Amino acid sequence: MQRTSGPSGRGLPGSEELRNNGVVKNGDYPTEPPHEELATGERSTRNRVARSILDHGPSTVAELAERLGLTQAAVRRHLDALAADNVVEARERRVYGARTRGRPAKVFALTDCGRDAFDQSYDKLALDALRWIGEREGGGEAIAAFARARIAAQADAYRKAVEAAAPEDRTEALAKALSVDGYAATARNAPVGEQLCQHHCPVAHAAEKFPQLCEAETEFFAELLGTHVQRLATIAHGDGVCTTFIPKISHHASESTSGRNPA
Repeated sequence: MQRTSGPSGRGLPGSEELRNNGVVKNGDYPTEPPHEELATGERSTRNRVARSILDHGPSTVAELAERLGLTQAAVRRHLDALAADNVVEARERRVYGARTRGRPAKVFALTDCGRDAFDQSYDKLALDALRWIGEREGGGEAIAAFARARIAAQADAYRKAVEAAAPEDRTEALAKALSVDGYAATARNAPVGEQLCQHHCPVAHAAEKFPQLCEAETEFFAELLGTHVQRLATIAHGDGVCTTFIPKISHHASESTSGRNPA
């Protein structure tokens, strides 16, 4: 019987403009609009509205309508949907100088989540940085050390979640903690053990070039769960899911490793 945890993670419909954030941390990023049968043209127009705000800054309904050649009613409809998905938010336009009579115009601006929905070359920046480190003397070891330090920085939350769970529920607890960080993880029974499946990898593009990231994560899982684990598949290598096999461990073995820190 399969056990699951974490968000299902539905992404804003894909386009050349917006990334498909299929899995998201804490559900903060744009999600699929309520009507999943949304026509391709509707999705495209919605993305154009968001892109126009990105390019031109906070905008009124009238400004967006004129800029995009749409009716104000159509713009309002798309803005309502984008606001529901936490892509845009309404705010008062900032006024510089003497304020005129009447209420300031209401404008729509991208939220932090909406801004993150657009490609911003973070993957390329990370790859360039890791590649630069790797080309230096001892670069391979430096990348491995970075990967372990990155995991260690996240270790406390994972450790607390796992140690608070009964030994037989620790893989499930780890899956839930990983899901909070955007990995959409699940735990399921397997012959003589369990499988921890991560349906999303926020660093897949970097891990494809630098396997030290996956290796450090696997080492941490083994240390945290108190048993040798085996990585069966990774998204970075073209598999659909990162899958880690975790053999069944005894209550005593589980307790003996509790409280240790990752290397």
